[in-house]
Amino acid sequence: MTKKERYRQILAYFEKQMPEVTTELEYQNVYQLLMAVVLSAQCTDKRVNQVTPELFRRFPNAQSMAEVDAYEVLEYIKSVSYPNSKAKHLVELSRMLVEKHGGEVPADMNALLELPGVGRKTANVIQAVAFGRSTMAVDTHVFRVSHRLGLVPKSANTPYKVEQELVKNIPDSIIPRAHHWLLLHGRYVCTSKKPHCDKCDLSPICPKLIDGSKLE
Repeated sequence: MTKKERYRQILAYFEKQMPEVTTELEYQNVYQLLMAVVLSAQCTDKRVNQVTPELFRRFPNAQSMAEVDAYEVLEYIKSVSYPNSKAKHLVELSRMLVEKHGGEVPADMNALLELPGVGRKTANVIQAVAFGRSTMAVDTHVFRVSHRLGLVPKSANTPYKVEQELVKNIPDSIIPRAHHWLLLHGRYVCTSKKPHCDKCDLSPICPKLIDGSKLE
């Protein structure tokens, strides 16, 4: 099977199984999405969704969070991973949004990357989900599944290299959805320790490249 054929078959499968798909994070506006994505780093979406309702009620916009100290935010997010650093980042990025962007989340990639606590993965999620841009966010699930399904070579050993390979081979129009397809497949089927190959419809064409598939 050629790489082109592999991509075509896998994308067609996901298109059929999940024609409409988006993030499992719960939010009402772009600012809330940014807060949730920052909180989701090395943390489950389920846990983030448990803490954000109260957090968003207390801090509905960048202005309200920019006015407090990190320890006040910490009380709302202490059950997520790395709560101290994330509380600091949320306050600092909110202040930057107020000072440089009128309290609004910018669509520009470079402007997003300037925000404290926002890396390439987070910026790509915001661009794709909030602004409909053809960006591919690579987290541990996307990294793992891309390798195991043979979508990227073993030499693609960093998130950025995986991102470049996927973007090169996936049509622009479906890149935002393809991110969620790979992520959800990794979250529920092609799991890290014990992938559910017996329940995976892609198993017949999957090379099962387990070694080196995990992001260290």
